Amino acid sequence: MNEVLFLVLLGIAFLVVMLVVPQLMMKRAIPKVIRAFRQNNAVGAKNARALEELGLQPKGLLQTAGRLRDYKPRALQFLMSINVIQVTEEGKFYISEEDIALTRWRI
Repeated sequence: MNEVLFLVLLGIAFLVVMLVVPQLMMKRAIPKVIRAFRQNNAVGAKNARALEELGLQPKGLLQTAGRLRDYKPRALQFLMSINVIQVTEEGKFYISEEDIALTRWRI
């Protein structure tokens, strides 16, 4: 009986780690992404910047080896999906202060 209970608890812990932890890590990464845009003055289409300038380009396999997963690219995609971050025709990114005011991410 104890073995079955242990396996059930282990399964629940595994599910929590696989479902909850990534959400928490992305929630932590969103303010960092917004801060990167503001620190580089990428506010508005006139001041749009490339991801390399913002330090938000996806890292290569060798750069991420042995490190925790970087959730900033996922946070960037999320912010783009809710139109807080927008892309110019040249492929540069900027933050929309008007749209961010409508969200709960008022950092």
